[in-house]
Amino acid sequence: MSDFNPYQPQINLLEKQLKEAQALAQKDEGLKDLVKEEVEKLQKQILELNTLADQFLTTQSNEAPVADNKTSCIMEFRPGTGGEEAKIWADDLMRMYVRFTEMEKLRVSFIDEGVIKISGKILLDIDNKDVFTDVYPYELFRLETGVHRVQRVPETESQGRIHTSTATIAVLPEIPPHAVTIRDEDLIWQFMRSSGAGGQSVNKTNSAVRLTHQPTGLVVTARSERSQAQNRQIALELLRSQIWEIEEEARLKELGQARSGIGRAMRAEKIRTYNYPQNRVTDHRTKQSFYNLEAIMAGNISNMLKELHQAWKE
Repeated sequence: MSDFNPYQPQINLLEKQLKEAQALAQKDEGLKDLVKEEVEKLQKQILELNTLADQFLTTQSNEAPVADNKTSCIMEFRPGTGGEEAKIWADDLMRMYVRFTEMEKLRVSFIDEGVIKISGKILLDIDNKDVFTDVYPYELFRLETGVHRVQRVPETESQGRIHTSTATIAVLPEIPPHAVTIRDEDLIWQFMRSSGAGGQSVNKTNSAVRLTHQPTGLVVTARSERSQAQNRQIALELLRSQIWEIEEEARLKELGQARSGIGRAMRAEKIRTYNYPQNRVTDHRTKQSFYNLEAIMAGNISNMLKELHQAWKE
């Protein structure tokens, strides 16, 4: 069994804070009662983290991860380097995938700014072998995780200079509740009003949800539904997927696994460049180039996805 513990850095920090608080209480008797509550809080947090760590270490093995490829997925689009142009580029990428899913009759839900959930399945010859099978969103999009770079002249550029900007995409599977342990006492729920397009209020109730997972520090937001209960469920789904991602990357790192020459589908990997002056998209993993960039950005990405999956399995 691996002794790698992804919660250890946070445990170390809390233990340091605990020692400092205990030292302060010993140094000044007058502060003893004031520090007592803080000491008890830190001790409780450390205990909870150690419990989570034990659960994590107990489930580590050389077996396949708990996530099933044949499931829905969550896609997160975050701007990278490039300032305002990077924000525009992240939005452009999300629009590209949304258009593709709409053409393929998949279901798209907008969870929060830059976060969507894709559900359903399509009949696709994903390996280019004239064999059509049902393909699910995570199975289809999981290799899109990574850094997407664009080279183009921004609309705000008055001198006509080409800028390079980046955006990061993360593709997370929908994780069943039993696969990731989330304790109610580890959660902080906050509720607020949702706002629709153009600043219009979606409703008059605090239906939007912000959920904080204290052991990991992860914060997720869900505001797509009018019902607070629905948004709570979506937030939990998103949190489960993000916790799974942390634990899965830790597992693969510890086992030293690599996913062929294409990489490990990690957020930091630079996977693709979209070069507008040359009307070309280059995938750095397969070394393939695709032309007609305008059509690709309009959602015509089937060939690009299939070529990537075929190279993955070779």
